[in-house]
Amino acid sequence: MATSHDNIYQDSDRDETRFVFDAAVADVFADMINRSVPGYATILGMLGVIAEKYVQPESNIYDLGCSQGGSTVAVGRHIHQRDCHLIAVDNAAAMIEKCRENTTQASIRPTVELICDDICNIRVENASLVILNLTLQFIKKSERDDLIKNIRQGMLEGAALVLTEKTIADDSQEQAFLTELHLDFKRANGYSDLEISRKRTALETVLIPETDAEHFQRLSNAGFSATYRWFSCVGFNAYIAIA
Repeated sequence: MATSHDNIYQDSDRDETRFVFDAAVADVFADMINRSVPGYATILGMLGVIAEKYVQPESNIYDLGCSQGGSTVAVGRHIHQRDCHLIAVDNAAAMIEKCRENTTQASIRPTVELICDDICNIRVENASLVILNLTLQFIKKSERDDLIKNIRQGMLEGAALVLTEKTIADDSQEQAFLTELHLDFKRANGYSDLEISRKRTALETVLIPETDAEHFQRLSNAGFSATYRWFSCVGFNAYIAIA
């Protein structure tokens, strides 16, 4: 997946009042997320491992909020021997086009259906694996419960939901430590303090993180039989919920 270097927030003309997944972000997204999310490559690698464990023959796999298709490709490369259908959804047309390019280039064997739509409008059916990779945090909090319930209703018994989120700690001192460490991570990856500040301003009204407890409670309320946290790094957590 070829990508350009992310210098979006060096541009003084870039609107920093609200983060938007537009064509400019799509062009640099792979670089942006790898330089901003600790352990992102590990998460993608583990999605393939999880897919081998939970994907059932003749079922659907949903990548909700697929962006450029990193999760779709990671899963597709591990389930080529099964008669499955991959469905990748994103509401940003620029991201869907990048996803189309990347899934085609990767030559993954399961069929991939690309849908440009709000994931809240998608009816999940016959699903053995559903992925929400850094997606739920961008959904309005008032809509998150219904989204997770609708996903659960469309899942097969024994299916898995993989949820990755930026989270907030219950303890304020711990959160302050994690915030500063995350800033250090981004600085170490070449972002200036100005870029970090401008992007944070753009994100703070659209990316609303929650605590571990909120995620566990929502998944339990939706009817998942068990939820486990399988990855945690500098405030980014990944969970697996079993239907």
